Amino acid sequence: MQKLIIIGAGPGGYECAVQAARQGLEVHVIDSPEHVGGTCLNEGCIPTKCLCHSAAVADILSAEGALDPEELADRHADALRRKEEVIGRLRDGVTSLLRTPGITFHPGRASFVSGDPHSMKVGEETLTADAILIATGSEPRFLPVPGAHTEGVLTSEEMLSLDHVPERLCVIGGGVVGLEFASVFRSFGSEVTVVEFAPEILPAFDGDIARRLRTALKKRGITVHTGSPVTAIHADSTRNGELHVSFERKGSISEIIADTVLMAVGRSPRFQDLNLEGAGIAHTPRGITVDEHMQTSVPGVYAVGDVNGLCPLAHAATAQSFTALAHILGKPELAPNLEHIPAAVFTVPECATVGLTEAKAKEIHGEVIVRKSHYRSNGRALSCDATPDGLVKIVCTPDGRLLGGHIIGNAASELIHELAAHIHHGGTLSDLRRMVHAHPTLSELLAQAAGE
Repeated sequence: MQKLIIIGAGPGGYECAVQAARQGLEVHVIDSPEHVGGTCLNEGCIPTKCLCHSAAVADILSAEGALDPEELADRHADALRRKEEVIGRLRDGVTSLLRTPGITFHPGRASFVSGDPHSMKVGEETLTADAILIATGSEPRFLPVPGAHTEGVLTSEEMLSLDHVPERLCVIGGGVVGLEFASVFRSFGSEVTVVEFAPEILPAFDGDIARRLRTALKKRGITVHTGSPVTAIHADSTRNGELHVSFERKGSISEIIADTVLMAVGRSPRFQDLNLEGAGIAHTPRGITVDEHMQTSVPGVYAVGDVNGLCPLAHAATAQSFTALAHILGKPELAPNLEHIPAAVFTVPECATVGLTEAKAKEIHGEVIVRKSHYRSNGRALSCDATPDGLVKIVCTPDGRLLGGHIIGNAASELIHELAAHIHHGGTLSDLRRMVHAHPTLSELLAQAAGE
């Protein structure tokens, strides 16, 4: 019987473990019991989405006059309690999955045995396997600027447990994580400023979506500075330790005063304790080097998820682990298609994307066709007070083959999957247009864009 060791019990680890056990492999999973579920469950996707939901509810109640500003702190406290309850339930579920017949869980930290890349040390125990899957995830990164580790400068993990709503919050980083926290804490009453190094927020998203989101955030009272590299952070001891964030903009230095600073400038792969050098596994500061099968420079050793630096999304980690498992089993038919992976941002309003942006499509294909539809013309959107500035954008080849889909507005994170399915199967505008969509639904926006 083939043996598989999986280091890490996050989405790239536990789901692969279950599938591997069902395929007849003897599976050994190594992780800390308190971290079962990985970053996604404990300090990432799930807790942030819990707060996003609670913040959205607070927005609705505030708009209807059913929630006074003085009550927002209580709503935040309730949101923290709900977050912990959800994490607990889901962690119990993952723990149960790791009891699947064929899986053995080993509590502790793993490291490769020097000179033997198929053997792992876990405490006093040594495990050896035919294949090893590294799924150890990532950790928050800090900017290399003076004062980056000043008291009051928090990571996303620490923000999730912050027991109060800061009066003034400065978010360094206009990517997914930074903008979700900016949106959440604005809903709970913080004065929020976002400082982004790149010329636009959400640098990986389509420009139309990023610009519309920036405008929407400004309408909500969030100040956004783009093209603004942070140069230093310092605390003023004469003013209760208030934090001063200095940044460069248009050739001059400006400053933001905040009570709390969120450092949201990306994440670094977590592999420092694995003894990769001793195992001869190639890696860079961006992640462990892998091929199309997620195999490292050492045959039979694989790395998936944030630790390889390819795509920092939980569902990408799971898909990559199935790709690795398919290679281990010699069953290529089990490998998912990694070419078109959707992504979502749970701000208010939501954003989602799949496939090529308009700029990237033009770079690759030259001429492209762009189709759009607007939430303000959709009956369902109007009936549920959806974002009036919401937009569906489809990018395709001149003959109508879909290349990319981009959405900002209510339920964007759900709507994007229909476009992902069409792109995955080589669908066209005609295919999307001819598909009957229920009325009244937001999904009609997709057909409307295709039929423009």
